[in-house]
Amino acid sequence: MNHIAVFCGSRSGKSEVYVKEAARLGKELAERGIGLVYGGSSAGVMGAVADAVMENGGQVTGIMPEFLEKREIAHKNLTQLVVVDSMHERKAKMAELADGFMVLPGGAGTLEEFFEIFTWAQLGLHQKPVGLLNTNGYYDPLLSLFNHMTSENFMEEKHHKMVLSSAEPKDLLDQFSSYSPPSIKSYLTENRT
Repeated sequence: MNHIAVFCGSRSGKSEVYVKEAARLGKELAERGIGLVYGGSSAGVMGAVADAVMENGGQVTGIMPEFLEKREIAHKNLTQLVVVDSMHERKAKMAELADGFMVLPGGAGTLEEFFEIFTWAQLGLHQKPVGLLNTNGYYDPLLSLFNHMTSENFMEEKHHKMVLSSAEPKDLLDQFSSYSPPSIKSYLTENRT
């Protein structure tokens, strides 16, 4: 695993634990020689994970739409900052560069990024690991919802198991290293002549 894309908030959150655990993840990525691909901001949880990777000798690629870069929230000290035209292009570029996707605490934008990349995995558009860093139990309600979706037959158990999670950065990275994607269902249609 060479690069992990991290989706997370540009805010720091209510508790300092969110920034602290983002920094722990950044340090662990650098120590493992795994590059960070992320949204390119210097603020909040995003800035904390990027700073920690760089402070520990790692490589950081930020992907940011031009309209956000013009607002001067771009991190100025990254290994590389790629400026793109749109949010859609940002996600596509992150998906192209990453070998896995980790979701840290964040808001609606973070969840939107997570759900798109998770849906792509369910459809077999990629076979990369997707995981939630469940700092301070932040994603407990979402994990409970996945349990409910599965019990109500709106999600297959194999897809439920695709969502890796842990409160510990090291443990989640270890899960990424041993991840094996499930088989993808094929839909066949009759040949009508």
